Amino acid sequence: MIIKGRPISKGRAEGVILKLNEPLSFLGGVEASTGEIKVEKGGNVAGKILVFPNGKGSTVGSFVMYDLKVHNKAPAAIINSTAETIVATGAVISSIPMIDGVDIDLLKDSDRVMLDADEGNVKLLDVKIIEAVSSVILIDGKVLMLKRPITVRSFPGVWSLCAGKIERGETPEAAAVREIKEETGILVLKPLRYLLPIHVREKDIIWKVYPFLFKADGVVPNINSENDEFKLFDITELKELKLVEGTLDVIKRLVIDH
Repeated sequence: MIIKGRPISKGRAEGVILKLNEPLSFLGGVEASTGEIKVEKGGNVAGKILVFPNGKGSTVGSFVMYDLKVHNKAPAAIINSTAETIVATGAVISSIPMIDGVDIDLLKDSDRVMLDADEGNVKLLDVKIIEAVSSVILIDGKVLMLKRPITVRSFPGVWSLCAGKIERGETPEAAAVREIKEETGILVLKPLRYLLPIHVREKDIIWKVYPFLFKADGVVPNINSENDEFKLFDITELKELKLVEGTLDVIKRLVIDH
């Protein structure tokens, strides 16, 4: 899979991701002579594709990055959510390829990637993308949620919308209608609304999910063996549930924010 970003410092690199979840100050956060990270979980930046949300701290951090380069301990490349001046300057003067504008939630520690900072691309080498649909079904003003078995490989034991893979030759809308019929016994026709696809990372899979909204007042679901149970919830109750990542945001955007 290729993730698009914005070029900051040109160049190309291939390597393994070292990911930090908090903003990083190179001054005080990384030892220039060794590449050792002194904050968060630790690790060593040397030769790694260093991923973190954004930089922070003193402008001296740019020169710490250059010092890493001098000591042959610099990261092979840098990926940020949002480039900040200190890190961007340090990457340029140190000739470290760098891009930003990337959803780093899709990147994990130890992913192998190829980065093209001339074009602003990150290619994940061992991660596959699967297209799927996920449908909000409103029944008498409440949201139908399905409880996934703990034995399934994908998102075990959580509450989800009616979701499933798109089959070969199928449009997302047709897949949504089919999945609803198969999983709940409810026959729907056209969606009330839909969103542009979102991406959700699960282990070595990135799900490209097409969200839809359907209405089916007055019906009683008859679920198949793919789910353990169903319940109807007010939107305000959903925050108490263990949900598939991104589900609550999708529901709010489809039902409330239209």
